[in-house]
Amino acid sequence: MAAREPKPRAPRRDLNGVLLLDKPQGVTSNAALRIAQRHYAAAKAGHTGTLDPLATGLLPVCFGEASKFAHELLEADKTYRARVKLGIVTTTGDLEGAVTGRAPVAAARREVEAVLPRYTGEIMQVPPMYSALKQDGQPLYKLARAGVEVPREPRKIIVRALTLLEFSGDELDLLIVCSKGTYVRVLAEDIGRDLGCGACLAALRRTGIGRFTLESGVVTLAQLETLTPSQRDALLLPPDTLVAALPRHDLDAERAHRLARGQPVDDESATVPGLTRVYGPGRQFLGLAEVTRPGRIVARRLRSQEGATPSPGSGELLLEKTGS
Repeated sequence: MAAREPKPRAPRRDLNGVLLLDKPQGVTSNAALRIAQRHYAAAKAGHTGTLDPLATGLLPVCFGEASKFAHELLEADKTYRARVKLGIVTTTGDLEGAVTGRAPVAAARREVEAVLPRYTGEIMQVPPMYSALKQDGQPLYKLARAGVEVPREPRKIIVRALTLLEFSGDELDLLIVCSKGTYVRVLAEDIGRDLGCGACLAALRRTGIGRFTLESGVVTLAQLETLTPSQRDALLLPPDTLVAALPRHDLDAERAHRLARGQPVDDESATVPGLTRVYGPGRQFLGLAEVTRPGRIVARRLRSQEGATPSPGSGELLLEKTGS
């Protein structure tokens, strides 16, 4: 019997844009990214901030040129809803790990509210062994699975808000706004330790990254499956959405051309030093530049102006609706 010919791979598109994906539970961030990339037949894709398989919620996926500006979201604050289970300690800090300890829960609401301020503001946090951080080139989670624990240096994080929304005796429902690099699993463990009963993370949902929220027009993988290609494309936001918080400068054709060639340009409207998003004729988004001194703009990270299909977005930001 003759072997079947392999099914030809669908051609990939040089697509530019941002998809606000609502990642489901039980799927890794990379797996969700690849599914979305396949639906769009996109040549290049990346995401902005990993969510554990246990976690759900906002996962912006960047296609093509948009990935050049994903750093802005990676650096942005994250907002989470977290459910913490008191009285249970696990190997991973969440309910996916093996239970290593149980204790009765006798904490009252006032005791919980007294503990939370200890983990608000600028604090030092020791990363968990079950994380993607590397030691001597080896991911920590692989060492943890082999039963090896290594010392980890504490890292500075900022918890801007840690609010108790609900308390049911052995479960806490928390609202958390925090800087990048914050492990909510570790916060759960620390809170449980201070309450004298231990704790682990039972559920986590990311509701915001920077200016983006779950109300910004997110889509699920299941919904993507049912849409036509044109309907999927209509969901994409333009790449400049990622840098909308930065000031804007519009350049004429001559200065836009010079900037694209790596030459600094003069602009009397550029009075405040710092990063800026720059646009050329027709409100075409060029990328990121820096006002190095009043009146002087220098290119920093520009998008390719040739050979790529623009996103369906207009290039003009239209939303105000815009970690585990």
